[in-house]
Amino acid sequence: MSKSITGVVVSTKIPLAVTIEIETKLRHPEYKKIITRSKKIRAHNEIKGIVEGDIVEIRPCRPISKTKHHQVVGKVN
Repeated sequence: MSKSITGVVVSTKIPLAVTIEIETKLRHPEYKKIITRSKKIRAHNEIKGIVEGDIVEIRPCRPISKTKHHQVVGKVN
């Protein structure tokens, strides 16, 4: 079973693709402060009605193009 990831849609400008920003929080090893790291992932999307700001769930898949290695499973909200 592959791991699913939840993130916020940042861009829908490319046909059949969305850009998703994933935020992870971790504790700094020395200063013990919470740090937010973010990563942008491009995912294949065939679901209609997904707009910027939606929270979606994605999962890894075979490489579809040079930058797309994930597929949108569905909306969380």
